[in-house]
Amino acid sequence: VQLLESGGGLVQAGGSLRLSCVASRGPFSIYNIGWFRKAPGKEREFVAAISRSGSSTIYADSVLGRLTIQSDAAKNTVFLQMNSLIPEDTAVYYCAAGIDWRTIHSTSSQYPYWGQGTQVTVSS
Repeated sequence: VQLLESGGGLVQAGGSLRLSCVASRGPFSIYNIGWFRKAPGKEREFVAAISRSGSSTIYADSVLGRLTIQSDAAKNTVFLQMNSLIPEDTAVYYCAAGIDWRTIHSTSSQYPYWGQGTQVTVSS
């Protein structure tokens, strides 16, 4: 599977963005999809993930209530709706695909397929 992120950009604090992750060259329906981010000088961290059925989601505590992950199987796309953005959300955001039909994961090692990333910058 190949993954392509889009939707990043520059936004003021308190603003919103919607990131998209489009999957190609693979059966989208078998993959769990996760979003991760990496800020300069920091380790890559988990943001959110959604099960292949779209029925289960998990979030990092730092984004709970502000970011929402959703899937549209007909479009082979997973979205990350980002509201009430803060400067600490500034990072390169990556989507990743994993295959574990038992559960969805927050650890990057469970996701073998990654996109190239999209930059999100939140100004204060």
